[in-house]
Amino acid sequence: MSFINVKHVSHAFGKEKVLEDINLTIEEGKIFGLLGPSGAGKTTLVNMMVGILSPDQGEITIDSTKVPSFDLMNITGYMAQSDALYQELSAKENLEFMGSIYGLKKSELKERIQHVMKTVNLLPHLDKPVEQYSGGMKRRLSLAAALLHQPKLLILDEPTVGIDPVLRKEIWEEFRELQQQGITIIVTTHVMDEADKCDELGLLRDGQLMAKGSPGELKEQHHASSIEEVFLTVGGVES
Repeated sequence: MSFINVKHVSHAFGKEKVLEDINLTIEEGKIFGLLGPSGAGKTTLVNMMVGILSPDQGEITIDSTKVPSFDLMNITGYMAQSDALYQELSAKENLEFMGSIYGLKKSELKERIQHVMKTVNLLPHLDKPVEQYSGGMKRRLSLAAALLHQPKLLILDEPTVGIDPVLRKEIWEEFRELQQQGITIIVTTHVMDEADKCDELGLLRDGQLMAKGSPGELKEQHHASSIEEVFLTVGGVES
């Protein structure tokens, strides 16, 4: 049985249709990429998965539980496009605050903070105010915060935007390590080489799911040498 099921989901903001009849299944333990240009509906879809938005039509279930659900909050880590961090606080203070929201006990929280900061290679900067962090460091701290409560599902909305290629490579290596621990990861991106790193892809364009499959399967089906070529083909840009 699929870990995530999206069934006939549609959504509009006013008269603007953002998602139209999306059907999607995601298996547990996979890195699943939602690929598409700005405005394709990627952020809207992941916001529904975490319960921030409700679909106008259709439903989403995660681990056999219908979204939204308080129980799902405890197994889901979410990293938005913009970093939800208190700039004047240190990284440690930010994580302590977030840990208290999840109800982590002090002894457990201390251990988890050490673990997640080590995971994102920020342990030496634990006591530094976030306002002194670079943009890439803030993205990694946001990832640490999403991992703090040991989620089964990690939903990351363009996690590497604005990050240099070396850091992007390191973050993707971290994703693979997390996958080895059994965590299911959903990543939205418009970067084609990142899409190639996913186990499976859903290609979104103008609110519609144009194609789904592994990068290799999609390239084979569309006789393409790259995911970019697949995307242009299924999007109707090329014949």
